[in-house]
Amino acid sequence: MTDKEIIKRLYNNYINKYLNKFFFALFLSLLVAGSTAAIAWLLDPAIKKIFVEKNTDFLLLIPITIILAFTIKGISLYLVRTMMIKVGASIEKEIQQNLLESIINSDTQVIEKKHSGKFIGNLTFDAALIIQLVSSSVLSLIKDSLTLIALLSLMFYQNWRLSLFAIIMIPLATITSKSLGKRMGKITAELQIKIGMITSYFLEILKNSKIIKTYQKEQFEFARADKFLEEAKEKGQKMGIILVRSTPIMEVLTGLMIAGLIYYSARMVHSGTLEINNFFSFLAAMMLSYQPVRALATLNIGIKQGLAGARRVYEVIDLKRKIDENINAKDLVIDKAKIEYKDVSFAYDDDKEILKSINLKIEGGNIIALIGHSGAGKTTIMNLIPRFYNASSGEILIDNQSIRKVTLFSLRKNISLVSQDITLFDDTVLSNIAYANSDASKEKILEASKFSAAHDFVERLPEKYDTLIGENGVRLSGGEKQRISIARAILKDAPIILLDEATSSLDADTEHKIQEAIMYLTKNKTTIIIAHRLSTVLRANKIFIIENGKVVAEGNHDYLLKNSKIYKNFYNKQLRPH
Repeated sequence: MTDKEIIKRLYNNYINKYLNKFFFALFLSLLVAGSTAAIAWLLDPAIKKIFVEKNTDFLLLIPITIILAFTIKGISLYLVRTMMIKVGASIEKEIQQNLLESIINSDTQVIEKKHSGKFIGNLTFDAALIIQLVSSSVLSLIKDSLTLIALLSLMFYQNWRLSLFAIIMIPLATITSKSLGKRMGKITAELQIKIGMITSYFLEILKNSKIIKTYQKEQFEFARADKFLEEAKEKGQKMGIILVRSTPIMEVLTGLMIAGLIYYSARMVHSGTLEINNFFSFLAAMMLSYQPVRALATLNIGIKQGLAGARRVYEVIDLKRKIDENINAKDLVIDKAKIEYKDVSFAYDDDKEILKSINLKIEGGNIIALIGHSGAGKTTIMNLIPRFYNASSGEILIDNQSIRKVTLFSLRKNISLVSQDITLFDDTVLSNIAYANSDASKEKILEASKFSAAHDFVERLPEKYDTLIGENGVRLSGGEKQRISIARAILKDAPIILLDEATSSLDADTEHKIQEAIMYLTKNKTTIIIAHRLSTVLRANKIFIIENGKVVAEGNHDYLLKNSKIYKNFYNKQLRPH
């Protein structure tokens, strides 16, 4: 996107709805400009009437008028800045909302490819740069431009020859700003990348703190942290130095202008072509004009930073979805919840195929187990049903309806997922269970908790169902987290259950309770289980052996034990009770 296209989008998406606020900001900026010019102009009569002519009639009038001018300027500045802060905050919320919506709706594959820290950088660092552009920079453009115009008008009114001499600084400052703005846009993009890396690293440190301690890698992580922080420090320093680089240039220019002005004005006063009171009024106007000149000179830097941030934000907002609704999609109608895979193949982008011509038939209400070594493609088979990914070829049917031709909402509404990677929110036990159905009554939630064998341990928690469980349930054991996850699935009461069973690391008593909970969850439901336990396999109506992305054998336990060498070998090594 070009800078012009980004500005147009920002205007259409965000600024346009606050136009009345910007027009009011324009009115207040006119008051600021007028009162600033009035302050400089009042020095003319003040010197002439009070000091030169010694007219006592103006002794109180002019000071009071000056106080009034400063008051109007101060109140107007306060009001316009306060209003733009509110506008900026509202726009920031909208940008962050759009970002979050895009991230939540984006394909699973997109989320997995980009580290969460980079998304956080978009949400915080880049959003702040855009707000600087649409509020601070726009305000500066309006306010400082009007103030400069008012002061230049006063200067030309006082003496056009001196004004021509004084305004030489403006193009010089503009050239300096343009040069610095280009460099600032580039360094801001580099800094954002470094901040994203630091955020990603920080999240990993928090998540893996026990591993760091266990493997005694504190010093190693200190060194890695120092490397990341040093790189960010260097970029931040460079950005700060570029920002202040305009200061000595502007100060030298200001010094040259004032020195030259005093010399030139002194000659005009001596020749009688300029009165002393005009000179002081002109000098005040010129000194006051250098503040907006400086602000406008550095405005290009803020604009370049904001546009760089907006470009990165729009890259996320504009993420293309592969998993999207078919235009003519209809709601999925469940009869028996029969599932069928027809020649289904799958590959991540252009990588080698993970699944190769998978054919499965799962009768409604049946339990099927997927058996195979790690990386065989079991989880991928499961993930294709809720369309976390789309099959590269072939078709998946539920009650003879292609999942590509039904709405995503109706498809996922009929599916419950219990994964070995348990996901819980930093909220109460009650809220985590109710996440499956926010309209469920307390009685229904408690019922689901009892059937999942979670109720007893929840009742022993400090605040029972109102206990906060911490980030991803950090305050709970593995078995407790799994039972809450199962309670959530029970509460949803979906006709299709996807279960990546995770009981291998649990103690016997906990495993027994979870197995009972799973039996209740899967009762009369079409269930696909990635099996890790013999008890699960024995309960399955049919077992599919997955090897290198293919179905190499199928049948029940007894049949496969007699007729499949792969299954027999797998049974002897992993499933046989010891």
